[in-house]
Amino acid sequence: MAIPTLVNVSPPPVLYRPEAGAHALGISRARLYQLLRDGAIESVRIGRSRRIPHDALTAYVARLRVEQEQEQERPESNRMVPA
Repeated sequence: MAIPTLVNVSPPPVLYRPEAGAHALGISRARLYQLLRDGAIESVRIGRSRRIPHDALTAYVARLRVEQEQEQERPESNRMVPA
């Protein structure tokens, strides 16, 4: 019988560099910068550097989930059809 080993799991970083934030979301860096410009994801500046709070990434994902749930609850006749 194998003895289970403990895995040291560290907490997520407080702030992400844009590249790391894009990687965490599974999107391109260009798409992340577009979301930052559009105000969909909050960021902070430290000097000339832009950083993304961990909470901003989780809030963005939570908003996406709520929007998708609301979309699924709408009757078919009220759904928008892509152009």
